[in-house]
Amino acid sequence: MTPPLLTRRLRPVDLYVVDALLAVAVGGLLCPYAALESPLHGGVREPLWVSVLVGLAIGLPLAVRRRWPMTVAAVISAVTTVALVTGVIPNFAAAAPALAIGLSFYTVAVSTATRRSILCAAGCLALVSVALVLTAGDLWSRAGGVVYAVVMIAPAWVIGWLVRERRALAARQSDHLVRQATAEERLRVARELHDVVAHTLSLIVVKASVANHVAEADPREAGAALRVIEETGRNALADVRRVLGVLREDTSYAPTPGLDELPALARQAAIGGVDVRLDVRREAPGSVVPESVGLAVYRIVQEALTNVVKHAAPAACEATVTVTPGEVRVEVTDDGRRPVLSGGEGHGLVGMRERVALHGGEFHAGPGSDGGFAVTASLPYRVAA
Repeated sequence: MTPPLLTRRLRPVDLYVVDALLAVAVGGLLCPYAALESPLHGGVREPLWVSVLVGLAIGLPLAVRRRWPMTVAAVISAVTTVALVTGVIPNFAAAAPALAIGLSFYTVAVSTATRRSILCAAGCLALVSVALVLTAGDLWSRAGGVVYAVVMIAPAWVIGWLVRERRALAARQSDHLVRQATAEERLRVARELHDVVAHTLSLIVVKASVANHVAEADPREAGAALRVIEETGRNALADVRRVLGVLREDTSYAPTPGLDELPALARQAAIGGVDVRLDVRREAPGSVVPESVGLAVYRIVQEALTNVVKHAAPAACEATVTVTPGEVRVEVTDDGRRPVLSGGEGHGLVGMRERVALHGGEFHAGPGSDGGFAVTASLPYRVAA
C-alpha cells in the first residue's frame, strides 16, 4: 500500500521547488519594506526598481540555499548590510530580512561541516557588525547594530547545528542497530548450522563405522547402515536449505521444527546407539508455545542427544520436556561414561546457553549426581491472550 503523501519523504526536486516558492515569497515580502519612504526614520527616496531589486536580491538566493549554502548566506548578509547602511531598508524595518538571514545560516549549519560553518557564520557576523558600527551615529546605535547582527545570525546557526548533531546521532544509532542485527543474524545462522551439521555428522559417523565393520561379515546390516546414512544426509540437506532459505526470504522449505518433531530426534539417537526415553508433558494443553521457543527447545534436545551419541554411546538417556503456562522446562540426562576433556565448553554447550539466554531463561550442564551427564534449561514465554 502506498504511504500517505504527508508521511512520504520529500525528493530532492520537491525540496528545490519548495525553496523556490519560499524565495519568491520572501522576496515579495521584502519589496514593500524596501520601497518605504520614511525620511523621519532615516529612509531614503530611491527609485522603485531599486527597492524591488534589493528585495529580490535578499530573497531569491534562498532558492539555491541547499546547493550553495555558504555563498547564499554571504550574499544575503552583504545585501542586507548594504540595504541597512544606505537606508534602502529603513532602520525600523531592520527585522524584515530576518527570515532570509535565519534560513540561510540554518542551512549552513545543517549541511556544512561544523568548522566551516563556524567560520562562515563568524565572518558574516563580523562583516555585518563592522558595517553597522562604522555607519552608526552614536554609541547606542553601534551597540544596537552589533546586537542586531548577533540576533539575526547566532540563533539560526545554533538551531541548525543542533539539528545536524541530532541527525548524525540518529544515523550512528541506526548503523549500530544494523550492525547489531547483522551480527545476531550471523550468530543465529551459525548456531542453526552447527546444530544441524553436528547432529547429522555424528549419526553418519556412527553408522559409517558400523557399515565398515560389518561390510564383509553381514552385507545386509551394512546396507541398512548405508540407508540410514542416506536418509540422515537427505534430512540434513533439507534442514540446511531451510536455514539458508530464511536468509533469502524463501518460504518454500519445511516449517521450523518444534516440540512435535522431538520423537523423530529420539528415533535418530536410537540409530546411534542411545536408548532414549522421551517424555513430553503438557500441563497447560490450551497454551501455545511460540515458534521461537519451540525451535530453541528442539535444538537444545538435539544438541544434548548429539553429545550423548558422540561421547557416551552406547548409553541410556532420558529426555523430559515440561510445558507449563509461561515456561518450558527441559531436562536431558544419561548414564554413559564420558572422556575427560580439557578446553572448557564446546560450541554445542555454548550454543545451548546462548539460545536460553535469548529468551531470558536459565541453563545448566554438567556431570549428574548419579554419574553420566545432565542438561537442564528453562525457557519462559509470554502466553498469548
